[in-house]
Amino acid sequence: MDAPLLRFESVRKPALGLHGIDLALPRGACTVLLGPAGAGKSGALRLMAGLASPDTGRLLLEGGDFHRPPPGWRGTGTFLPAEALPRGRSVEQVVTELLRGLPPRERAAHLARALTALGLDGQEATPLSRLSAPQQCRVALARALAPQPSLLLLDDPLEGQEHATRQRLALELRALVRRFGLTVAVATREAEEAMLLADHLAVLEEGQVAQAGTPQQVYEEPASAFVASLVGENNRLPGTVMALDGEECQVRLDCGPELWARRGDAGGPGSRCIVAVRPERVAVAAMSAEEMGEGALPATLQDVIFLGDHLRLLLAVGRGGALVARRPPGSRVPRIGGPASVAWDPYAAFAFRALR
Repeated sequence: MDAPLLRFESVRKPALGLHGIDLALPRGACTVLLGPAGAGKSGALRLMAGLASPDTGRLLLEGGDFHRPPPGWRGTGTFLPAEALPRGRSVEQVVTELLRGLPPRERAAHLARALTALGLDGQEATPLSRLSAPQQCRVALARALAPQPSLLLLDDPLEGQEHATRQRLALELRALVRRFGLTVAVATREAEEAMLLADHLAVLEEGQVAQAGTPQQVYEEPASAFVASLVGENNRLPGTVMALDGEECQVRLDCGPELWARRGDAGGPGSRCIVAVRPERVAVAAMSAEEMGEGALPATLQDVIFLGDHLRLLLAVGRGGALVARRPPGSRVPRIGGPASVAWDPYAAFAFRALR
């Protein structure tokens, strides 16, 4: 991945919910800011757009002063949600709104490029009000893309779309980023959407970057219980740290069993923790824990739910413990209500400091 186009260094802007953010946006890649409401995502985009300045810290553009752009810098393009676009105008009028300073021939070329990229060819004269919600979203993207900005900023661009439409548009946006080598920053609260779009994923928590890396890195090696719960489904078993051994720790679960897990940000012996393990990493067998092998825990299969692309297994562990496992359709599973055992690679489970 290329060197950062834009870098945040200890940026604080409490009025925008930023409390010491460190972040690098690689050139020619899609950086997704993922976090709940109030995490600082939109505030970070406002700084990138030049609509506000840090109270402390620095924004660096290609290693230099953010307010003195380097040669060739074409500014930022900001996505406006479809409902904020002028309703009484045609697609062409909406998309060319930011191109008024260009000569007519160049303006026409920018328009054609943007409409072709978003599959809107032939819709130039169509009033925006006559388009479907997904088509209006494409027009909004075309409007932001038309000036060919050096940095494209998208604040929850697919909000309000149906789930299937969000997925489809996210894949189209992903293809656009790669086809044109765009540098993009996207803010979203949707983990699935973030995983679809991101080359570089930054999880924000209370105005700081809780973890950054590729989507795979953040998913497979979360830095905290917050990150683990935000990025994909996760079993969370509360317990107490008993002992430490290098990068691993022994935990006594509240439901009874003891086990070993990788130490995330869990504290020392006696501290409260959460053991997190992804459902797809939980192995389930219709045999005793002794037969299953070292590290296996006795369990009871309570229900099996068919969800099309996978089976969802609901299991009871110990005294009141609950686990979810996933299996491909057609997999052999224990009898509901009958004995079973569960196990996972200790390297796939993490012990995190208990959430507040």
